[in-house]
Order: sequence, then C-alpha cells, then structure tokens
Amino acid sequence: MAMEEKTQLVKLCIAAACESKHSVDQWRKQKRTLERLPSHLAEALLHSLLSRRLLYPSLLEIFKDTVEKVDLRDHNYVDGEWMAYIGAFKYLSSLKVADCTKLNNSALWAISGMNSLKELDLSRCSKVNDAGFSHVLSISSLEKLSVSKTGLTAKGLKHIYLLRNLIVLDLGGLPVNDMTLNSIKGLTKLQYLDLWGSEVSDKGVCVLQVLPSLSFLNLTWTNVRKLPNLSSLECLNMSNCTIESLLKGNGDKAPLTRLVISGATFIDDSEAFMHTEMSFLSYLDLSNSSLSTFCFLPRLNMLEHLNLSSTMVGDDEVEEFASIGENLRYLNLSKTKVSNIGIEILTGHTPKLEILSLSDTSIDDIAISYISLMPCLKEIDLSNTNIKGLIYQDGGPEMDPILSLEALQRLKNLKKLNLEGTQVRDSALSSVSSLIELTHLSLRDASLTDISLSYISSLTKLTNLSIHDAVLTSSGLNSYQTPASLKLMDVMGCWLLTKDDIVSFCKTHPHIEVRHEHVHVIPSDQSCLNHRSSPSRATQFRRENIRKMPISPCFVDQRLKYTREELLGLQQFASLSPTPPPRDGD
Repeated sequence: MAMEEKTQLVKLCIAAACESKHSVDQWRKQKRTLERLPSHLAEALLHSLLSRRLLYPSLLEIFKDTVEKVDLRDHNYVDGEWMAYIGAFKYLSSLKVADCTKLNNSALWAISGMNSLKELDLSRCSKVNDAGFSHVLSISSLEKLSVSKTGLTAKGLKHIYLLRNLIVLDLGGLPVNDMTLNSIKGLTKLQYLDLWGSEVSDKGVCVLQVLPSLSFLNLTWTNVRKLPNLSSLECLNMSNCTIESLLKGNGDKAPLTRLVISGATFIDDSEAFMHTEMSFLSYLDLSNSSLSTFCFLPRLNMLEHLNLSSTMVGDDEVEEFASIGENLRYLNLSKTKVSNIGIEILTGHTPKLEILSLSDTSIDDIAISYISLMPCLKEIDLSNTNIKGLIYQDGGPEMDPILSLEALQRLKNLKKLNLEGTQVRDSALSSVSSLIELTHLSLRDASLTDISLSYISSLTKLTNLSIHDAVLTSSGLNSYQTPASLKLMDVMGCWLLTKDDIVSFCKTHPHIEVRHEHVHVIPSDQSCLNHRSSPSRATQFRRENIRKMPISPCFVDQRLKYTREELLGLQQFASLSPTPPPRDGD
C-alpha cells in the first residue's frame, strides 16, 4: 500500500473514532487499549477528540502509555482533575496549558517530579504563583519553561537555578528584578531568555554575559538603556525601550541576525549602533522609533526583512539603502515621507522583493508603473494613498484615461492587493479583473457600487474579499459570482445591506464566512440558519413568483439617490408614521 493511501486510511480511522459521543462510547465499551499505537497517532486521536469537544478527564487514562505531547492551550475548562490524569502519563515530554485559567497551585502537584517532561507552558495561568512553582522546580528534566504573566514573583524565582537543563525560559510580564538574574546566571545551557516588561536594570543585565550560549534576548518594555556585549547573541528585541548603546564592550562582537527595536527612543543616533556588528543582520525592525539618521543601512548587505514604517525615512534615505536591496524580500515604508521618487529609486534594486507596504504615503498612480518592475512581488499594500487607478492624459477630456492598475499584470506572482482608502472607483476596477492570481483583495470607498462585484467575479482564485463602506445592494450581492475558493467575505460598512440580505447570501453560499455589522456568519454556524420555522405554502408561493418575475437590466435601487444620513432619517420618519386608516370594506 502506498504511503499516501496509508495516511488517508489513518485519517479515516481517526475521523470515525471521533465522529460523535456515541462512537467514542462504543469503542470505550470494547475496552480498546492504545498501548501499541505509535505516539504520533495517539496524539492525533487525542487532539481530534479535543477539537470536537469529546475529550474529558477520565478518557485521558487510555492515553497514558502512548502520548508524549499534550497541547491544551486556550481550553479554559482544564482544571486539577485533568492534571491528575495527565500526571500519570508515563512518557510525557511536552505539556502546554497556556491560558488554562482554572489551573491553580494544587493542580501542579500532579506533575511534580515528572522527569520525562522537557517542555512546560504555563503562560497566563494567573492562579499559579510562588507556591505552585515549587512543584515545577522538582522537574529537573525541564528544557523549556514558559511562565509569563502568571502570579510568580521575584521571590518565587530565586531557586530557578535548580532547573539546570533549561534552554528556553520565558519570564515575560513578571516582576523579575536584578536578584532574579543572579539566579539565572547558573543556567549555563540557556539559549532563549524572555524578560519583557520586567524590572531589570543596566546593572542586572551585565550578569547575562556569563551565559555562553545565550542567542535570543527580549527586553521589550524594560528600563535597560545600555546593553553590554553578549558575544553569542543572535536575536535581540528592545522595542519600546530608551536606548543609549547596544552591545558595547570588549570581546567578540555579537553576530546579530535579527534586531527588533520598534517604538524605541534613541538618546544619540550616532552612538546607538557604534558598537554593534550589523553585517550579519537579515531582519531589522525600526518601526515607530525616533531614529532620524540611517547612514548605517548601506552596510547591511544580507538584509531580507526591513521595517521602517512610521519613521522619518524619505526619498533621500531610500537612495541610501537602495544599494542593499538585492536580498530584500520584505519592505515596509508605511507612514513615511517616501514619494513616487523614492519608489523610482528602488526600481531595479529589489529583484527578490515579495512584500511591499506603502500605506499612508503620498504616492499616486505614477508609482504603480515602478512597482510593476519588481518581478517577485506577492503582496502589495497601497491603502490610504493617492492611488486612483486612472491617469488622465494632457490631451483633454476627450482622451481616455490610462488604467494605471493594468501595469500590475506584469506581476505574475501577485497574490494580495490592498486598495482600501484609495480613490479607486468602479471604472478603475476593470483592470483588477485581469489579476487572475489574486487570492486576497481589499477595497474601501463610499463610491464603490455593485459594478465592482461584477469586475471582481473574474478573480477565480480569491479566498479573501474585503469591500468596506461600499454602496452594495442585495441585488448586487446575490448576482456576485463567487469563486469556489472564496472563504471569507467582509462587507463591513456596506450600509444598504440588511441582516436578511446577509443571511440569504449565506444560505446560498454555506462555505463562506461573512462579516457585517448586522451579522457575522462562519461556516460552522450555517446550519443554524436553516433551523427556522418553515414558511407557509402561501409565503413559498409568493417567493416563487418573485423569483420568476423578470428584472430589468436597467433596474436601479432607488436608495442610491440618498445619503446614509438621509436614509436613516427616512427610516426614523417611517417608524413614527401613524397607522393608516382602514379602507372601505375592511
């Protein structure tokens, strides 16, 4: 039997075992054992039962001899009873119970001393505090531990050095101080340390220099201003910090490959990176930072990801870093001073660029011709720009405008296009209909009408369609030829659509998730739309006659003549109108 056939057979068996509560009860009565079931199949069965809400504490017992990994994250009904059964698992190596808010200190007693356990995630289990952490300290085999946003204090963490095998430690959101870092220095195998939102200082982080393998450090939202040289560090996050200097000190320079300093305030731009080796950087996020000089960018020849959104970058700075665009795959220039000139400068320098964000910049349709020369683009965000989709020629009104979006046809890999908040109208969308590889399209404009849907109908690979604040009608929505691939349709702000319009559309297209102010329908909710009282024969007859009535192709929804405010006023007036008097003979 081919491997694919075996895989399919296994999936069918698991699906049958988890089909319903009745099917679970059936094989439970047969006293089936899972002792010889491979661990990965036992785990697949367990998590399938969990996703279908068919898993309960006592059922966990049959998995105790096979399952090695249990993921119960976000299931807030998990409590001490669940942990009591999990504590009997003989080969458990990974337990993730993040956001299981019912777990408390006593629940952790069940896993104390479980020396097969290598990974434990207790993140955001707020009832777990110092008393419960004493049970965790007895699990000497732990290599990965996450206790962010729990009830632990610096006092409870002072004995963390007992977990000498730790490689990953997440203490984010805890009142960790310099005393705690003195305990951490005994964890010589540590490679990943998360201290976001803690109370550590410049003096405390100096202790981290004794950790020979530390490669990841997160100091977001801390008071650390001067980070000493950490010779093994590869990934650093100091977002929302006030920074004086980075990695200043003697010895081999840290081979940074990833640096995130979003929202950081720099005391001195020239001093900040003076001691930092940045030639290995492949990922750099400077978004929302106070940085005003970018003279260091031309040195970053290995850069693949560059986020400069909401910074002081302009066309001059683009000219500085255009020379390093050869390896760039992601570039975010949103909310910067970049104009058409800056985009023209990039042309020919970014042959591998896949994602480009230019939202909230001053670019217009001229920039599209330059963007179309970036051959590998897959995602483009042009939201809240001056894009119209049309370029009017100098020959006068008798000259047909150029459809600027047609230039995007050159981008054979383009999958996602965001035109929200632009000035693109129905007439300009005719050129979008030729972008046949699009899977995601986002539009938002009060002038878009049902005509836009007729153009979009030709995009047969769409999975996500967003049309906000448009003047869509029930007729336009029902006439939209939805592609078989469409999974999500977001029509928030389309104020002419009623709840009944959305429900009717969902009944016709039960596989599509629809979002609107009046109703949010996801595919799993579709069945409830049909559980209404059956209409009478008279009602059915009227509906059939309505469907058979010919509709003029020139039909115009009369509500289009009014503004939103005028329509709301008319609705209010109608609700206040007195009941009409009875007619003669009534």
